Amino acid sequence: MEKSSDFMLYTRIQQKEKAALEQLYDRYEKILFSFLYKMTEDRDLAEEALQEVFIKLWRGKGEYDESKGKFTSWLFTMSRNSAIDLIRKQKKPSVPLDEIGDLVSPETAVEELAEWQEQKDQIQEAVSELSSEQQKMIQLFYFKGMTHETISTMCDIPLGTVKSRIRLALSKLKKTLHGVQERGAIDDEY
Repeated sequence: MEKSSDFMLYTRIQQKEKAALEQLYDRYEKILFSFLYKMTEDRDLAEEALQEVFIKLWRGKGEYDESKGKFTSWLFTMSRNSAIDLIRKQKKPSVPLDEIGDLVSPETAVEELAEWQEQKDQIQEAVSELSSEQQKMIQLFYFKGMTHETISTMCDIPLGTVKSRIRLALSKLKKTLHGVQERGAIDDEY
């Protein structure tokens, strides 16, 4: 019997063929479970996330586009997102909401806000020193949350170029921000 491609199985699942779902499940359940378990460090949560992924596949939630990348990348991304959603649902505040105000002093909040603003300004200044291509890649990848593949398609440039520009931009940002922090430490001494 010939082994069906992932895309063919996906297409058959969209047509509600249970055998195709079973075949895809058998093909990926071990590796996806392992991935999810490492991510969640919780067997029950990993199993629940895995189940969510295959339920979404069966119900047609989230569509795979063969032109945007490998099926396995899409499947792992869907798994990761399911796990993150489940982790978020489980998180409960350890302090009742009506007592949270007592824990935060207004002075601390103002200091933290000022610190965040300063860091934001430093980052914006560092980003402005990048080339326009690098700025665009950082903006799309980090601030708009686009994938490398989406940026590649949108900007009509090779995937490797997108990854290189991001890597080089991060390297330059790291150097720039490290220099700013060193100057800040010197200023603090005086």
